Amino acid sequence: MINVCLADNYPVVHFGIKSYFKDNAHISIVANVGNFSMVKDVLYTKDIDVLVLDLDLDGLTSIYELKAIIKYYTKTKVIIFSSYAEQVYAPNAIKAGVSGYVHKTAKIETLGVAIMKVHQGQTILNDTLKRNLALIAKQNKNERLYRKLSNREVEVLRYLSNGKKNNEISAILGLNEKTVSTYKLRLLSKLNVTNLVDLVNKAKTLEIV
Repeated sequence: MINVCLADNYPVVHFGIKSYFKDNAHISIVANVGNFSMVKDVLYTKDIDVLVLDLDLDGLTSIYELKAIIKYYTKTKVIIFSSYAEQVYAPNAIKAGVSGYVHKTAKIETLGVAIMKVHQGQTILNDTLKRNLALIAKQNKNERLYRKLSNREVEVLRYLSNGKKNNEISAILGLNEKTVSTYKLRLLSKLNVTNLVDLVNKAKTLEIV
């Protein structure tokens, strides 16, 4: 039996997924948490094979926090189950050590297949994303920069899009305010815009936020 912990903000998601897998012969939802701080407690006290987690989970301020958990709990595979655009977030998540990415518009049975496969040691990306990544690899340097932002840049862009100021982002991510300003300048350059309003609009158009 594959023991799964589901980490998501919404009770309806917990209820739906737990109900779906209730009588599953291979997958058991043994823990449900609604805050990232609770994830560590569950991983410490229970034998979790697969952690299914939303990137928007309360308390998760940076993918680097998730990276640390992956490094420490090496037997636990992680699947991102999120509404964020897969083509933007999945590559960086995979680099951080995540084993799979399932968009929330997918059928629950797709999540079940992903859980089974990552437990077997596979990395899960859908075919469309694989094709997109192959195309990106063939693009010139400027085009790759336009399409592929670093983990930190994406995180800073998300907070900027939510109306956070540089000093607030600095406090959330534990970065120097000057460093946040540097990331902001890089984002303006990579997305080829000159001000914050256009930056946020471009990010929305590209489904980065």
